[in-house]
Amino acid sequence: MKNHHPTYNAAHMLDVVLEHGNLKNDAALARALNVAPPVISKVRNGVLPLGSSMLVKLHEYTGMNTLKIKALAGIAAQ
Repeated sequence: MKNHHPTYNAAHMLDVVLEHGNLKNDAALARALNVAPPVISKVRNGVLPLGSSMLVKLHEYTGMNTLKIKALAGIAAQ
């Protein structure tokens, strides 16, 4: 199920993480986060929501706090 929130943009967040880690592509990011490449693709395309386990992996990899990661993806703080 796609996330149709108008400001949701996981692709932007993933692009920022790629740049932060100086990674070439989503496959390299998947390896860095220890997830299957289709998971990154599904998050990027809004098929899979940005879940808590992915947030934790992104936090551990980048050092960014989860609120910043969610803000980059266009997810409002709750």
